[in-house]
Amino acid sequence: MATLDDVRRIAAGLPGSEERAMTGGAAWFVRNRLYAWECHPWPSIPADMRAVIAAEPVVGVKVAERLDAQALIGMAPDVFLRETTRWSEPKVAFRLAGIDVDHLAELVTEAWRTQAPKYLRVPFDAAHPAVDV
Repeated sequence: MATLDDVRRIAAGLPGSEERAMTGGAAWFVRNRLYAWECHPWPSIPADMRAVIAAEPVVGVKVAERLDAQALIGMAPDVFLRETTRWSEPKVAFRLAGIDVDHLAELVTEAWRTQAPKYLRVPFDAAHPAVDV
């Protein structure tokens, strides 16, 4: 089971990453672009999603495409929440209790990649080659 401290540790290892305290909790940015955040039960969130977010730690991350979010939700609907806001950019929220640390690292790193400028991504990717399965 992953925790917010795991998110902090993973984000701290990403070039240019910065944690900020926001009204809704912690949020992580790269070059002033949000890529991960602690979800807060805002009144604008549907009631069933708001109840989950109020009861347990939930994190949101940017994804490259809306289809990526839909695939994650379809793969594990008990972990990945359906869309929580009407924001137009692709994102997905998930229960930390349902994510292992390796999967969390993948989600946070991919979210960072969607927002990081090329001059940060290229050297990072060269130092951390993807593993083909």
